[in-house]
Amino acid sequence: MKQQSAYYEPDGTDRATRRANRRTRTDGPSRRKAPEAMESASSRGGGRRLLVDKHRATTRILQAAYPFLAEGGIGAQGTYIGSDVFSGGSFVYDPWVLYQDRLITNPNVLLAGVIGSGKSSTAKALITRSLALGHKAYVPCDPKGEWTSVAEAMGGATIKLGPGLPTRLNPLDAGRQPSTVDADEWARIVWSRRRALLGTLAESTLGRPLIAVEHTALDLALETVSAQVPTPTIPDVVVALFTPDTRHTERAGLKTASLANDGREVAHAIRRLVHGDLSGMFDGPSTTEFDPTLPMVTLDSSWLSSGGDDQALRLTLACASSWLEAAVADPAGGNRYIVYDEGWRVMRDQALLRRMQEQWKLSRAWGVSNILIVHRLSDLAAVGDLGSEARALAEGLLADCSTRIMLRQESDQLARTASLLGLTDVEIVTIAKLPKGRALWRLPSRSFVVQLIRHAREVELFDTDARM
Repeated sequence: MKQQSAYYEPDGTDRATRRANRRTRTDGPSRRKAPEAMESASSRGGGRRLLVDKHRATTRILQAAYPFLAEGGIGAQGTYIGSDVFSGGSFVYDPWVLYQDRLITNPNVLLAGVIGSGKSSTAKALITRSLALGHKAYVPCDPKGEWTSVAEAMGGATIKLGPGLPTRLNPLDAGRQPSTVDADEWARIVWSRRRALLGTLAESTLGRPLIAVEHTALDLALETVSAQVPTPTIPDVVVALFTPDTRHTERAGLKTASLANDGREVAHAIRRLVHGDLSGMFDGPSTTEFDPTLPMVTLDSSWLSSGGDDQALRLTLACASSWLEAAVADPAGGNRYIVYDEGWRVMRDQALLRRMQEQWKLSRAWGVSNILIVHRLSDLAAVGDLGSEARALAEGLLADCSTRIMLRQESDQLARTASLLGLTDVEIVTIAKLPKGRALWRLPSRSFVVQLIRHAREVELFDTDARM
């Protein structure tokens, strides 16, 4: 590469002197004459000007020569979040718009940050501001009850769940049949959803996967109650597990006594929702209906979290998300956010992870953006050993999140965060120094450092430190 050089030339230099100066730039031995020419020219007075060799290149190459210029962003269609720290311009985000523009491969979002980094404010700002664009939002499990005031302020509704409360949900509700699905296909979808939920409840309570005979017992129990009543309930399934129907058993080539024995542990596991500490919440027909016209619906489970029983919360999340899934599965319902707050609780349950992965895969078909909120990515290490199914399911959730919003992480978490998300060294250094409310928004091929800007009313509404 030819080395560029610069020369100072006084104003008012005559043409002969300028020619002599140019010759000194091309003739090696004559370079010693340059100071004399400049000295003689400067003796005639006047200022000096800088001469630089010309260089021609494309804008693709020249962008590297001007490092203090920022890119143009990802467009202006979407929800306003705040300011791009590097460019100073506005930053907006809409997963459905970005998916149509092929900037992301799916609409799911991972939001991670330590306590006090502004994680809740970022999520609430994204959700509430999106409502003005016609989007809707649902929170299937709110273990701290901090979304209740937000839903009420946005004109939505909150369903409070807990022992002794009057609200009851039937997680086996069929939901609304989409206009694009015929009756036979809808019956298969409903049966599959109910069967998946019952399997999740049983595995979560037993703490192990079901064996083959237990799957058979659960299948026949669900077939029995589905043939008897149009909308089965969990107590109906428990009864069918304890006392299998002879006709269904013989049709399957099994004996009633052996089938009852094979499904006994599953029956006792699911019975907890009927006669155990969770009774009165999911053990009968629903006492409330889901209103799809509301902009926001949350399920407040803070009455359960006060007892510190994580398993009860996980079972509640499984039932509530199934009930909500039946209500929002219609693709004609528009674009909807489904927020899974305190996602680290879900990470501990392999059955729930498997169920959530199915919902992540269906996000594009349903027009849904799932938002998983966690404190740190090292929570994945607690779900299982490296190479285990649980670990693969948890890492699969991350892979199915095209948008990763990373707020400040502790220094001992940076290596794990970098390996799981494939962050660059510059991005890791940035995450470690982010102040409150500032986040790294990472898309598949681009990243932005965004400062959240809140209105005074939002500061008051989103505050999670009121009790402190």
